[in-house]
Amino acid sequence: MIKKAVLTSLLATLGLAAGSAVAQQELNIYSARHYQTDEALYGDFTKQTGIKINRIEAKEDELIERLRNEGANSPADILITVDASRLAKADEMGLFAPVKSAVLEERIPAHLRTYTWIAFSTRARVIVFNKDLVKAEQVQNYEDLANPALKGKVCTRSGSHPYNLSLGAALIQHNGAEKTEEWARNLVANFARNPRGGDTDQIRAVAAGECGVAIANSYYYARLMNSTRAEDQKVVEAATLVWPNQKTTGTHINVSGAGMLKHAPNKEAAVKFLEYLASDDAQRYFADGNNEWPAVAAVKVNNPALEKLGEFKVDTLPMSKLAGSVPEAQRIYDRAGYR
Repeated sequence: MIKKAVLTSLLATLGLAAGSAVAQQELNIYSARHYQTDEALYGDFTKQTGIKINRIEAKEDELIERLRNEGANSPADILITVDASRLAKADEMGLFAPVKSAVLEERIPAHLRTYTWIAFSTRARVIVFNKDLVKAEQVQNYEDLANPALKGKVCTRSGSHPYNLSLGAALIQHNGAEKTEEWARNLVANFARNPRGGDTDQIRAVAAGECGVAIANSYYYARLMNSTRAEDQKVVEAATLVWPNQKTTGTHINVSGAGMLKHAPNKEAAVKFLEYLASDDAQRYFADGNNEWPAVAAVKVNNPALEKLGEFKVDTLPMSKLAGSVPEAQRIYDRAGYR
């Protein structure tokens, strides 16, 4: 009977150990990325590591609020968002844990990472214009959009959107708050219509002649370039893309990034996932799946639209500085009536 009891106890112990090992082979991700092609990204990680991914998708602010409410009881290991300011907000709230990784330090450029969160892909904030309504030399810089010569010709999405707030934050860093507020007021005075719609809507409005010039993220333009629809190709023909500020600061970029959460129950798996996102395979998924640029410069992509767009001078303003100026950009936009 004693031997049987010992054996039963031993099996129970082994069973618990096995159960723990299984539990460690899971990763819980809260993600604000909503791109179908990311499924291949997650699937490849599981294939390489055997770690199962459980994922909840929602808007950035919803996920951050959920994490705040869950506190130490949160099951989440990783937070992924598509905007540097949201990553910084989560960091300021103490949601992230420091990540030490020689892999990340070696592969991700210093301006695209902090000690808690890391950018894995970039997207440019570009200018598109209708050459029948605006001359190319009029729209070579973000600052040009505030020129009175463009009165009634500028279209943008809402000034409260993170993409435009991040651009305002970059201008604050480069030009100062006073000049940025003057820029914002003059930009509003140049609007062809009240801000509405998404970035693709701005590009289409330029192509249709409703606006002479607009601001949009590069990947929206690249999607239209890669489209097989005749109407999308007509839009690309009518709306010309400009890499802004090539003779000064370089074109403003924003990022998709991620961080390991402070109360992550699977920290080892979380670090493995962050390192995987910096791998060549994952970096190509970002480029091919959503027309973004890899954060790892050495990675070569096979995306016809990105290749056709060519190289450009990038603004290397550290993401931490950019994110820190977003609240001030919001206040400036509010005073300027950019809503």
